[in-house]
Amino acid sequence: MAEYVVEFGKDGRPVEPDGRLDAAAFHRNHEPIWAVLQRFLAGKSGDVVEVGSGTGQHVVHFARHTPDITWWPSDLNERHLKSIEAWRAHAALPNIRPALRIDLTDPAWCPPMHDGSGPAELLAVFCANVIHIAPWRVAEGLFAGAGRYLRSDGRLFLYGPFKRDGKHTAMSNAVFDTSLRQQDAEWGVRDIADVEKLAAGVGLALVETVPMPANNLILVFGRSGASA
Repeated sequence: MAEYVVEFGKDGRPVEPDGRLDAAAFHRNHEPIWAVLQRFLAGKSGDVVEVGSGTGQHVVHFARHTPDITWWPSDLNERHLKSIEAWRAHAALPNIRPALRIDLTDPAWCPPMHDGSGPAELLAVFCANVIHIAPWRVAEGLFAGAGRYLRSDGRLFLYGPFKRDGKHTAMSNAVFDTSLRQQDAEWGVRDIADVEKLAAGVGLALVETVPMPANNLILVFGRSGASA
């Protein structure tokens, strides 16, 4: 089942004096996620935005393995933004930019793309464990921005639990989905078909579906007509 429900920093895990938060999910999933990302990113250069970076641990791990790629972490939560910055300072990697405050409900969610302080186009967008704990308009904004900012060979990587053809892929995901909807009626595990419709509306298509541990998936989207 999905791994993020409680806000980082309020989940009972320790907080470092500099504000660094530690997510248990990171220790479970960063290696399987990286195994998928590296197949596309290996040998490439460019800019990648991580949308909803949470603690900031994932972006540090990815940046260590891709010195020729510039990583742009982001979040909306102020506690998370502080943690991302603290992890960035702790890692001292030159290819991680300061954390961006991104609101995915705004389809034009990447301000540096417009004011000249950021990249003109993106090699990739990575988003983990976000769209099931947010209103559907967040997913709509995520795809609108990805459709706008990804370069012609770019990819959107979307990690989390998903339904297939209206059915859960595991009983644990069904239980999790119920708990999410009890917390907020606008939350819930999304169906792949519904996500594909969002992608199609912005010129993107599902090019790969990768099974992940704990009944999660990575959905990989590219420009319509792109191959995996």
